Amino acid sequence: MAQPQDHGRVLPHQLTEMFAIAAPGQEAELAHEAVSKGFDAEAIQGGVALRGGWDEAWRANLELRGASRILARIAQFRAVHMAQLDKRSRRTDWAALLPPGAAIKVDAACRKSRIYHNKGAAERLDRAIRDALGAVREGPLFGLRLRIEDDLATISLDTSGEPLHRRGAKAWVGKAPIRENLAAMFLAACGYDGREPVVDPMCGSGTFVLEAAEIAADLQPGRARSFAFEHLAGFDAAGFAAMKRDGTQPAFRFFGYDRDPGAVEGATANAARSGVDGWASFAQQTVAELRPPEGPPGLVITNPPYGARIGNRQMLFGLYGKLGQVLSSRFSGWRVGIVTSDGGLAKATGLDLAPGAPVDHSGTSVRLWQSGPL
Repeated sequence: MAQPQDHGRVLPHQLTEMFAIAAPGQEAELAHEAVSKGFDAEAIQGGVALRGGWDEAWRANLELRGASRILARIAQFRAVHMAQLDKRSRRTDWAALLPPGAAIKVDAACRKSRIYHNKGAAERLDRAIRDALGAVREGPLFGLRLRIEDDLATISLDTSGEPLHRRGAKAWVGKAPIRENLAAMFLAACGYDGREPVVDPMCGSGTFVLEAAEIAADLQPGRARSFAFEHLAGFDAAGFAAMKRDGTQPAFRFFGYDRDPGAVEGATANAARSGVDGWASFAQQTVAELRPPEGPPGLVITNPPYGARIGNRQMLFGLYGKLGQVLSSRFSGWRVGIVTSDGGLAKATGLDLAPGAPVDHSGTSVRLWQSGPL
């Protein structure tokens, strides 16, 4: 990435830097995904640095499954006191970037800097932008982030709006669901590329199955939702529309099971809204009833209860033990991925599972435990 200069840089028309936020612990997987999709990307703490113009910011929102937000780097400059922050933030042509009267929300974080008051820094930037845009009118809210570290101020614009794991298709959500962006990166960590079947024996709202089916069908994760960047001044709607494409028919089917009939009903509805109900199906059954579908082996991946939010830990040992027994006896040749916060429960499966790096899942540290072919 280019080294920051001491003088101000103004990039409303010629964006060159972006930041794709990843769940802590999934930066490497997101960087790999970004590179595989043709982005100039580099994993750094908290996410992935991307280089490219505004069209690449749009495409990142549309196509990156593992990102939670895409931030556009708007300006960067040195600031050692509030007056300097105010003066240099006004160098950006905010009126050329945001619509007149746009509603904004500024979040600031100051670290190891002579400007140390987060709220005061946010208020200064807010005032500078407000002076450029005029009185607030009705319309979408734009989020801006000001980070001041070692006296270097970086201003970023949230181009996503709603978090990117909200694909726009899943209407039903069960208890303690795994977010879509986490599920996609756990699938990637298992080596899943869309060319094998996937089974989730405790599917809940069906996130793993839906993500796997969409990947196999080459469907863009942001195809059914809107984004904050669509309201920016000068947005090229025709150019963005041209980035969207239709999917393809996968060669395999995808299966989710749950003992809760409400979960099965909800997951089935989610599949229909996602447009993958032709190759993703859900049924009610227990772990003991689990059997592999006809055809070649693939991946079994699941996010079972682990006592942190659902279930009593002591009672869960039997569930994990039964899962391991069923998989080892019936799923020869299949790989296994289990997401849990409890290594003891993972080991209770009796499977040869290797733990991955810790990942933050809504405040809980979880790991992907996975095996080679059984």
